[in-house]
Amino acid sequence: MALAERTAEMHWNGTLAKGDGSLRAGSEAVTDLPIGWASRSDRADGKSSPEELLAGAHASCYAMALSLLLTRDGTPPESIDVKAKCSLEESGEWYTIKSMDLEVRGAVPGLGAEAFEQASVEADRHCPISNAVRENVEVRISATLA
Repeated sequence: MALAERTAEMHWNGTLAKGDGSLRAGSEAVTDLPIGWASRSDRADGKSSPEELLAGAHASCYAMALSLLLTRDGTPPESIDVKAKCSLEESGEWYTIKSMDLEVRGAVPGLGAEAFEQASVEADRHCPISNAVRENVEVRISATLA
């Protein structure tokens, strides 16, 4: 039985190049989030993209995994900041996501830089989003202490 199941709904109008859509999260934390092709390939202009949403999902999931790991190891963090960059690339006539870069910065009293880097690598092995994309997307982590 699943611990959690979450939903989202997307409504799209028109063609890829000229169309646009809106996303609604089942939780209603996000409603009518505008999404368009130009926000993926050219300029955001106030619209999001699937890559931005994946980056956000990965950054938040990874931060939670690292926080849990550090706390379990007896060094609870004061704060963790994760900046994720998801790269969309052309692949023949289609597109693919080949890499995700996670830039991690943590304030963890009593923990040295080397231990923080090791914890950052370990957290990647336990992060559900990292594990979901692992076979298809290269995840690169850069970790520093604040």
